[in-house]
Amino acid sequence: MEWFGYFSVQHISLFLFHYWIILGASFSPGVSGYNGTAPNVIVMLMDDMGWGDLGVNGEPSRETPNLDKMATEGILFPDFYSANPLCSPSRAALLTGRLPIRNGFYTTNAHARNAYTPQEIVGGIPDSELLLPELLKKAGYMNKIIGKWHLGHRDQFHPLKHGFDEWFGSPNCHFGPYDNKNRPNIPVYNNSEMVGRYFEDFKIDLKTGESNLTRIYLEEALDFIRRQKASQKKFFLYWAVDAVHAPVYASKPFLGTSKRGRYGDAVRELDFSVGEILKELHNLGIAENTLVFFSSDNGAALISAPTQGGSNGPFLCGKQTTFEGGMREPAVAWWPGSITGGQVSYQLGSLMDLFTTTLSLAGQNPPDDRIIDGIDLSPILLQGKVIDRPIFYYRGNEMMAVRLGMYKAHYWTWTGSWAELKQGINFCPGQNISGVTTHDQREHTLQPLLFHLGRDPGEKYPISVPSAEYQEVMPHIISAVKQHKKEMVAGEPQLNVCDLAVMNWAPPGCKKLGKCLTPPQSKPWKCDWPH
Repeated sequence: MEWFGYFSVQHISLFLFHYWIILGASFSPGVSGYNGTAPNVIVMLMDDMGWGDLGVNGEPSRETPNLDKMATEGILFPDFYSANPLCSPSRAALLTGRLPIRNGFYTTNAHARNAYTPQEIVGGIPDSELLLPELLKKAGYMNKIIGKWHLGHRDQFHPLKHGFDEWFGSPNCHFGPYDNKNRPNIPVYNNSEMVGRYFEDFKIDLKTGESNLTRIYLEEALDFIRRQKASQKKFFLYWAVDAVHAPVYASKPFLGTSKRGRYGDAVRELDFSVGEILKELHNLGIAENTLVFFSSDNGAALISAPTQGGSNGPFLCGKQTTFEGGMREPAVAWWPGSITGGQVSYQLGSLMDLFTTTLSLAGQNPPDDRIIDGIDLSPILLQGKVIDRPIFYYRGNEMMAVRLGMYKAHYWTWTGSWAELKQGINFCPGQNISGVTTHDQREHTLQPLLFHLGRDPGEKYPISVPSAEYQEVMPHIISAVKQHKKEMVAGEPQLNVCDLAVMNWAPPGCKKLGKCLTPPQSKPWKCDWPH
């Protein structure tokens, strides 16, 4: 019998019939080391960190000793994905367990365009979406987000309106500085009120790259963990730091210490911070009751590399694209006493799975009134199993590709436009592959481009259409896509309308600080998303 990646063709055929049953199935962990007590959960989500930035994934400088140790003590996931090649939709998917096209974090202003939440966006996470912290409250969890939110700037979209009990961070990345006339500097919040703005009160030296933000985010995390230990409360900590998003930054002790330049300095400080958090869990005696999961929101931004961007290892292209470099993420799970260390799992995983997995471990069921795309990874974490499932690669309102087993089929290809390329905007620098890294939106629905990611992780060698391999594999992928599209109900797009009047002119708390600004007249327009 021919083997379809990890699984036999017969196995894949069976998978197509029971896929949706698997997604809804519950799992009751029952292995030595796990006693059924709901754990604390820490999700560490990096911003634009690439698969190839970890030493354990082959980064030559080996400057992530704490993350590498975390992997040796836990499970490394080499085949783990974001739900989108861009920040806002990816984060919305993580917290809802649903593809961005379901939860509304996409645009219909143009075909297959990446959209996110800049200051001028009118929309944000809809009230109809149920976020992970809202559901964890039912199980008695205290929930905190530290760092970048990115699901809407306006007050009704903020974290404390969607299940989080505490927030220290910003609704966006650390862009700027701005003149506070045409565009305001982005605020930093402590819970429901701003405590300053980037570049004004929270300094980032663009010339040297110096900033204490990562240190501040580390101290916020340690303080929250200690307080929950003292009060004996279960907690969910979403540590969404953004130091490796351009413009990258690090504190003074780390600047100039990396062989990789300033980007490496930022990675080294994040690695140090991860080590400090894990060490504190041990010191407090709660490591064995805390699941920690480390990953990134999308691939490294090669457009900013090498000084301001990371590495996607052997994979093609980067952030903004649905090639492997845009959506395959570094991923490590750590839970002493429950997860056996030293494992490598080839489970196809997704950030959306953290939604379903966390709920399962907390003893909560996912909502049954909507499709949940994330699966429960508990059998993988606790029993070393592998669950059959596809991975769908979306760019805006279009399904661009799908992975099943070791095979990936591209239904559409597009890196970025010719016009942008002429301006120096290139999401695949040095990686021009004829007929694959296209600069026009090219449809392959009738004959998808098929790759075997085991033999060809860089997506350089499409499998010949007349070949027996192509003819054997594609019917199974076509069936999976047909089933997926049959049940797809797109949410109301949230990223279509922009308006300068909704920017961060007068955030909650600005009066106390004397930092309120006068907004311009409201003149909404249809947002332009070039790529």
